[in-house]
Parts: sequence; structure tokens; C-alpha cells
Amino acid sequence: MIGFITLNRPEEMNTFNVPFARDLNDVLWNMDQDDDVRVVVIRAAGKHFSTGISLSEFKDKSHKDYREFLGLMDEFYHTIPRMKKPVIASVKGYALANGAGLVFACDLAVVAEDVKFGTTAINVGLICLGPAVPMVRSLGRKKTLEMVLTGDIISAAEAERLGLINKVVPAEDLEAATIKLAAKLAQKSPLAVQMGKTGVYGMSEMPYHQALDYMDELFASLCSTEDAREGIEAFQEKRKPVWKGR
Repeated sequence: MIGFITLNRPEEMNTFNVPFARDLNDVLWNMDQDDDVRVVVIRAAGKHFSTGISLSEFKDKSHKDYREFLGLMDEFYHTIPRMKKPVIASVKGYALANGAGLVFACDLAVVAEDVKFGTTAINVGLICLGPAVPMVRSLGRKKTLEMVLTGDIISAAEAERLGLINKVVPAEDLEAATIKLAAKLAQKSPLAVQMGKTGVYGMSEMPYHQALDYMDELFASLCSTEDAREGIEAFQEKRKPVWKGR
């Protein structure tokens, strides 16, 4: 089953406030624990995906208050990589500041061709430091700094070229294209998908040889599962596998 999360503050361009950020993180964890959900899709109500943290939140806070507040706003950057299940962003309209960061933090992203991305906080005297964390892992230091320091807007096509997203589609095809990708992943062995996601995130900061050893250990663990045996037997017998998650 595909689990859907809908960003639902369309009258505020799906900007983040405290309840919004808390609810997003809670629902992500709940879906990760739901055995019926194989893949999670984050989509948005209204015209735009999200334009970041509401500017009305940036007032009358101490340093300690801001630290706690920003930890909550940025909690999804921790949560998504730690989830067992893949998370797909389905993006339309504007994805700016922390809204862009949410897209870049997702494991995969399907994007309407008219979407505009930007790490735009610099334009109001702030800066997109949270989004920079997933960005630098896709873009490297120089391009990340260019985007974060200029606040320039880029197109969906440019984001795809840079490797920040996976697929650009006509706006009218966004829902169908997202569901097609999610359904494809949902048919795979859930254990293999989990191992793949865990492995790619886990090895990304490791030295080369350590990363190979880490991946071999994960692969050996997967090979010893019932689902791995089922997958091989189903392929050889020309039938659909029946995954049991063990």
C-alpha cells in the first residue's frame, strides 16, 4: 500500500509553523511503523508544495527558543533518512526555503515541469542552512553555496539536471507519474528496499573500503532472509513473489 501525506495549509502556501512541523514528523514515523504501508508519498493541497517556514514565526524568541524551534522545523531532515521506507515528494508550484529542503531530503522526487525551486531565505536576511545539508550531498560545496547565498530561483529542469530531483513531468501527469513510481517500489521486496535505503545513507560518509565492507554485511543479511529465497525461486518458476517481510 502507498501511504499519502498531504501538506494542508494551502491558504498559507503550506508554510511551516509549529503544529505543521510536528504533525509532519509524527505522521512520517507512524507510516514507517505501519506494516501495510510500503512507500510514503508527500504531496500538497493547493497550488504550491511549500514556501518554507512562516515568517510570522520569526519573532520574540530567545536564542534557546530559536534553537528548539528550528530543531522542530528541521526534524524531518533527521526522520526521512532514518525511515525504513522510501519517501517520494510529489511537487507542484513553488518549493522554496524549507519547502525546497523537504523535497531535497526525500528519497525520490517527481516534479511538475512548471515548479520553481529556491533556497530563498537569504532574501529576507536569513539563510537556508537546513536545506543545505541534503543539498551539499547532491550538489557539492560550490553549487550549494551559490544557491544558498544568492537565493536564486531555478526551474524543475535545472533541478533535475543538478540531481536534486528524479523526474520532471507535465503538470497534468504529476499524480499519475508519482503513483506509478510508488507502485513500482511497493511491489519490490520490502526487506530489499529497506536494506537498499539503509545502505546508501549509511555508507555515504564512509571511506571507500569501509563502505564496501558495510554493504557486503547488509547484503549478506538480506541473502539469508526468507524473502530473498522467495524472490529467487519466484523468478526461476516464472511467478510473482509473495513477500513476507522476513
